[in-house]
Amino acid sequence: MLVAPVLGAAGREARFGDGSAPSDAELAPARALAAPRADRVLAAPSPRCRRTAGALGLAAEAEPALADLDPGGWRGRPLAELASGEPESVAAWLSDPEFAPPGGESVAALLARVGGWLDALPAGAGRVLAVAEPAAVRAAVVHALALPPAAFWRLDVAPLTATSLSGRSGRWNLRCGAPLTARQLT
Repeated sequence: MLVAPVLGAAGREARFGDGSAPSDAELAPARALAAPRADRVLAAPSPRCRRTAGALGLAAEAEPALADLDPGGWRGRPLAELASGEPESVAAWLSDPEFAPPGGESVAALLARVGGWLDALPAGAGRVLAVAEPAAVRAAVVHALALPPAAFWRLDVAPLTATSLSGRSGRWNLRCGAPLTARQLT
């Protein structure tokens, strides 16, 4: 099961993430939710994913394969600014899976990284829960369902939702966008 982290400032401002940690106020919705049961808990190495896991009450081990798509030189910049200043580059980024921002990572490379992680999950690993960047969740779905790379940009991953992949390499089933449930007050 892949859980998307809280939104954070970069997402609200439509700019490429800069690796900043979410505020306590941004983490409040996660604190009100109950994390699903899991035999193994992972989190992408970003402060956003690690802190979301903590807010959900999870002790997660870091999983670098679930890191966000690396924007390279676009880090921290608003998409609108890039679209007006470098329209050809933004168009290429959105249409060519092999295109990478300066010093960054292509969607094709992200698909290979996340797909490799998914394929390497051992049979009988039990229920794995990972708090993963939305781009990594999209990449996992594209890989698991053998979708064309262009489908990556057509998938939306809402904050604090669960996307479940069950099965095994070569035979995955998908359940996407399930909301996490509220914690029971005791």
